[in-house]
Amino acid sequence: MLRQTGFAVFGYREYRLFWIAAAFSNIGMWTLVYGRLWLMRTLSDSEILLGSVTAATMAPVMIFSVWGGVVADTVNRLRLLRFTRLLFAVAGFVTAVLIATDTIEAWHLLAISAVTGVMLAFDIPTRGAMVASLVPREQLPSAIALYSVVFGGAAILGPSLFHPLVSAVGMEGLFFIVSASYVLTVLTLMRMDHTPHQARPDVDSTADGSTRLVVKVRARVRDMVDGVKYVRRETAIAVLIVYGVVIGIVATPLETLLPVITQEVYQGDTETYGRLLLAVGIGGLVATFTITFIGSRAKPPVYLAIGGAAVGVCYLVFGVVDVFMFAVAIAGVVGGLTVVKGTMSTTVVQTLVSDEFRGRVMSLMNFTWGAQAAGALFMGALAQVWGAPFAFGVAGVLGVVATIGVWLVALRKL
Repeated sequence: MLRQTGFAVFGYREYRLFWIAAAFSNIGMWTLVYGRLWLMRTLSDSEILLGSVTAATMAPVMIFSVWGGVVADTVNRLRLLRFTRLLFAVAGFVTAVLIATDTIEAWHLLAISAVTGVMLAFDIPTRGAMVASLVPREQLPSAIALYSVVFGGAAILGPSLFHPLVSAVGMEGLFFIVSASYVLTVLTLMRMDHTPHQARPDVDSTADGSTRLVVKVRARVRDMVDGVKYVRRETAIAVLIVYGVVIGIVATPLETLLPVITQEVYQGDTETYGRLLLAVGIGGLVATFTITFIGSRAKPPVYLAIGGAAVGVCYLVFGVVDVFMFAVAIAGVVGGLTVVKGTMSTTVVQTLVSDEFRGRVMSLMNFTWGAQAAGALFMGALAQVWGAPFAFGVAGVLGVVATIGVWLVALRKL
């Protein structure tokens, strides 16, 4: 029976190992993102500094994303992924040591976030491009949806353990766990076969060193230009990338401002924060399993439009609610709709893109992540001047308008 659903992709060994590795790493990534936000809130009451944590992470993603896609198309993707995940382990370990020695300061957190962002610029297009080589093309939507399960699962496991772990071992213990989760990721990736992820043939290896260097640089620049030209020709892909950038800038306040909402609206602590994050995670996981069971019957363009518009409406409601249980329920709905929007956007792009340009296109998709750097500062500034509820209202209106625009321009034609 399960063979007729999206779970059939687990029959492919390489995808199964890739999925397990992602499960370990996303537990680590969840803590890196939300743990740093809460840690910054304990170091400073400034909403702008809080937004700067996200900005420091996402700005390098935007700056280096195109180069990251070129690298993903020209090196062995699996080996590159092992390297980036190992560096994530180091970043978690350094953070834990700084906290344990009571030397952590705001600038340390911003610097580590920036380094993490550089690694993400290479990590995201690499793992995004790898999925398509692990399963047959007809199984790709299910593979992407089930890959999203690990995000939802980590977002549930993390919040449920956040308060107990911080209470038991402190923030330093939390980041030591982050480091360990990435070590487990690397060990799992070591079991995968690197052959399907080999780089395409490069320049003549018989040339002297300086000649090879010049030729390689020129080739990489040409690859970047070719990738941008390809996206310009593929209107639907270009529109979806622009849409992701717009949403990243104007309509992603939930993650950045949750610590503010927790303390100022509900006078809560790590337990309250964890409950809101848990709701987001549960909603995301429910949505992921729903998409998986729907399988090939899903209509990505329609689901993307519905999910994007509905997220905007939920932000409007979240901004005016002051009853905690209602806020938890809305956070859960937002978590589910965000997964629907993200999964469908990735599915549409992965379906349309040519294999030759897959890594570079996925790197351009990173701009949707990188745009959150500007968005975090934008929302942080709005929250500091007019309050977090006002920021949610602005995000909701702009999110709905942007989604209607992308539907009219591109999605309805697919």
